[in-house]
Amino acid sequence: MKNWNQKRRDTAIAWLFVFPATFAFVIFMFWPLAYTVYLSFLKWNMVAPVKKYVGFKNYIDIIKDKDTVQIVVNTLLYICILVLINFAVPYVLAFVNTFVMKKGKGIYKTLLFIPSLISLVVGAIVLQWIFNPISGPIAGVLGKFGLTMPTWSKTKGLVIFVISLAAVLKSFGYNFLVLLSGMGSVSEELIEAARLEKTPDHTIFRKIVMPLTSSTAIYVLIISIVQGMQYVFTPIKVLTQGGPNNASSNIIYGVYQQGFGFFNTGKASALSIMTMVIFLVLLFLEFKYVERGVYYEN
Repeated sequence: MKNWNQKRRDTAIAWLFVFPATFAFVIFMFWPLAYTVYLSFLKWNMVAPVKKYVGFKNYIDIIKDKDTVQIVVNTLLYICILVLINFAVPYVLAFVNTFVMKKGKGIYKTLLFIPSLISLVVGAIVLQWIFNPISGPIAGVLGKFGLTMPTWSKTKGLVIFVISLAAVLKSFGYNFLVLLSGMGSVSEELIEAARLEKTPDHTIFRKIVMPLTSSTAIYVLIISIVQGMQYVFTPIKVLTQGGPNNASSNIIYGVYQQGFGFFNTGKASALSIMTMVIFLVLLFLEFKYVERGVYYEN
């Protein structure tokens, strides 16, 4: 009987410790998610006192809408660009800074990190000035060679690249430092032994450093994918508002536009759920095909 009472008491204490975190998750994550699913089956403008049940009509309308295809393609382009620039490039630079450079490592670390201190709004405005087709510095340099700077905000493809750069300014330095810390776990003796065998740097990077830092790299890869969907929202809002003709919009901005631009809460909620499904699919593919090759030291 004493052991039973002790077990109940331990269980009660355990639940007492877990309750604050569980309460926060329920209030700020599970309940909003459940309510979003509920709203996705309704037609409501956030003002009308009555919500009209429409079933799967919101989902069907979104799938049939040609703009949905456009913003999904744009989102994938954002993800590809940010994975390339915010993951692949800092990965290589972290290797160069750790194992190739002999002098000035601290200076380069500082220079690469400083842009991350700039907010997304400020970064977007700075890029707007840099790429200004009339008075921007790039336009000035091209003008000396008789070339004309295109209006990037009205050029499909280029507008996505410029907006991606605003997200790069904010997150490149953080990703670089995280990957740099991962490089610190690689044994210097192992690198020196490889160099004694006259192994070229690119082979050392592929065969030694990448496998041993894969646990850090997979984290940065996931973060880069998330940044490709979320971080570009602010530059889109500040610079283009999704234009021209949704050429710069993405799924997150599409949700905002449906909810707070067109006051179509049902479609906004349905698009949110579809966005979550895309996240889950990407995570599933990552865990299935990428995570299995990750090396964990402990």
